[in-house]
Amino acid sequence: MKFYNREKELARLNGIRDRSANSAQFTVVTGRRRIGKTQLLLRTDSDSPILYFFVARKSERFLCQDFQQETVTKLNTPVLGEVSHFGKLFEYLMQLSEHRAFTLIIDEFQEFFRVASSVYSEIQHYWDIYKDKSKINLIVCGSVYSLMHRIFENEKEPLFGRATALMSVKPFEIDIFKEILADHNPNYMPEDLLALYAFTGGVPKYVQQLMDGGATTYNQMLDFMIQADSTFLTEGKNMLLEEFGSEYSTYFTILSAIARGENTRAQIEATVNREIGGYLTKLERDYGLITKKMPIFSKVETKNVRYSLDDNFLAFWFRFIYKYGHILEVGNYDGLRNIIDRDYKTFSGKMLEKYFRSKIIQTQNITQVGSYWDRKGENEIDLVAVNELDKQAQIIEVKRNVNKIDLDTLKSKCSQFMRATGMLKDYHISCLGLSLDDL
Repeated sequence: MKFYNREKELARLNGIRDRSANSAQFTVVTGRRRIGKTQLLLRTDSDSPILYFFVARKSERFLCQDFQQETVTKLNTPVLGEVSHFGKLFEYLMQLSEHRAFTLIIDEFQEFFRVASSVYSEIQHYWDIYKDKSKINLIVCGSVYSLMHRIFENEKEPLFGRATALMSVKPFEIDIFKEILADHNPNYMPEDLLALYAFTGGVPKYVQQLMDGGATTYNQMLDFMIQADSTFLTEGKNMLLEEFGSEYSTYFTILSAIARGENTRAQIEATVNREIGGYLTKLERDYGLITKKMPIFSKVETKNVRYSLDDNFLAFWFRFIYKYGHILEVGNYDGLRNIIDRDYKTFSGKMLEKYFRSKIIQTQNITQVGSYWDRKGENEIDLVAVNELDKQAQIIEVKRNVNKIDLDTLKSKCSQFMRATGMLKDYHISCLGLSLDDL
């Protein structure tokens, strides 16, 4: 699959590289696994050399041997002699960068915690000494969100406050899905577009696997994912085990409950059968996996809260793969396939709502967008899009089937919503429905 999108990210990285010719730059790049961080970083335009250090799980001595070879090859420098500690090599590179510009990319930066955690203090020490005269463009990236957060945002860690730029690589934007599907299946249907969005969430690696496998329709995508030896079946566990460590079982149970629609704290605690406040806080703040949502215009202190699993692929994986793992253990792939077919309309209905929310944010001039539900969980409105500048608002109902949209009922909900919140009284309000036909 060809390289799509990322023009904004590439422009930003190229701008940072240009600034490094005058002053050292220290950029931290984060993003979930499979998001394409490495490919993005290696595609930046550069007339100066690019060193790529990958922090594998091996001894510091062997890593330094690999890094030395990369340094000699890319910078055409003499061999330093045997270097067994990364700090010594980093000091050499910082000294070298006083006289020549180059980019140093350190991938899976969080792995130094396993290899030699003292590396972070050494980097901080030599960065502080040499950065004022350096022309280095230092880029570090990592996939383990909690560890990268700890390294650079915990004030007790040595590299706190050292980064000159922070970049988070996000999934593909909405319009890119259409471009990708059109390139691989010009006759795709709206159902196929929604499936690609729902199953992958725009994570490039997943999209590439499906497209390279010729899976461009809803049925082909499911057939590709739900089969023996499919990497999609183990991906969720492989991705999150390192994040959660020994408590992964509790975290997995919470995420599975949220993926099934048990999205209030009381519902989740009934499933887990324990107090989960600390776990929810970590999932939101430390791991960046869930979002605490409130009805639009609610006060910050409201207890009318629902939790959502933000990553589309993980929402699918926990809803179906993890929940029905016992079916996979006996090799009944057809059985799981039938269950997904049975429940897909409900699952994809929520994904369709999320799709339109993203589309509205990206394409319309709005200042706020959200959903609404009252304290009883009733009188729900799928989307409320507000333009405070023009005093306009859209009240939106989202249904897969356009024939199930009832605008009269939506207008009644809108009236109740306005009375309950006391908002939008002087706004021009339009009620509309969105369906698969509007993708």
